[in-house]
Amino acid sequence: MRRRRVICSLRNGLARIHRYPAGMIDLARKKPNPIPAIHPLPEYLARGPRKAVYEDTKAVLQVPWMGVVTMAFSHYPTFYDCLWSGVRPLCQNRAFLEACKGLRTFTEQQVANFDLNGLRGALGTRGFAEQECADIGDVIEVFAVGNFPYLLIATIARLLLQDGTLSGVPTVVAANIEERGGAAVQRLVLMERHHADAQTIEVYDDIQTTLGLPFVNTDYRALARWPSYFALAWADLKSVIVTPDYEPRVESVHQEAVKLVHSLPNLGGLDTAKLKAAALNDAPDGEVEAVVQLFQWLLPGLVTNVACFQQQLDGSTSQSRV
Repeated sequence: MRRRRVICSLRNGLARIHRYPAGMIDLARKKPNPIPAIHPLPEYLARGPRKAVYEDTKAVLQVPWMGVVTMAFSHYPTFYDCLWSGVRPLCQNRAFLEACKGLRTFTEQQVANFDLNGLRGALGTRGFAEQECADIGDVIEVFAVGNFPYLLIATIARLLLQDGTLSGVPTVVAANIEERGGAAVQRLVLMERHHADAQTIEVYDDIQTTLGLPFVNTDYRALARWPSYFALAWADLKSVIVTPDYEPRVESVHQEAVKLVHSLPNLGGLDTAKLKAAALNDAPDGEVEAVVQLFQWLLPGLVTNVACFQQQLDGSTSQSRV
């Protein structure tokens, strides 16, 4: 029998044991210090080859937005070309789709017992029509589906930069586009800081302070399109983030992502040496790795928070919609 590595994290005050096959690299969830500068180029400013890679990334992942994570990675073009050419065939494969679905289910299980308020009644008293609530739910669903490919890609990048490998059994079964879900919204409308009123700017500042980040992710800017809803949703979510139970559950999501990535096949011939060389071609030693680590650290929390937004709005999980 193969030896198994045991990694423990706290869950509900008890030790939860992650058993991984021997040979797996333990990617500890660690926020880089200092936080590296990131240089994401907004989609509306992208031109030429940068625009082309944005559109290709969105088309393959079947998402209506280029995540801040991949925009930040694409600032290093040699690195991103190497990474994307390697993960592109994997992202079109059923193994990747099933990993995304499994990680979503796992994440929703982690937040099921959080003490979150249902917001439908409060929104109704503020004049929100049922269709408006449904529109908010559609945007949440986009992120509830689309964030997981980005999380797995960031985890793959970090794994390779730290000398790990993808070791799953190759398969040629492609995933059907209609199976991916999250396609109800074709274009996201973002409430950028320079568009926002004073209350929303205060919420953005609070998000950055609470999460310890120098930017506000796309998810929050998309949901802030409905400012009165988003102020309620963030205040309720923040009350959970500050509890002792929150961080262990985010850690569990991180560990599950690491476990799933180790099981994926290397369909694109990703090579650690080539990826490291590509990173060094674009930046001083350690710069790209710090950016990768930042996003691989924050994305488990982001997917957890989106699952909380979903629970606030309708109290259901993806399992009930399948």
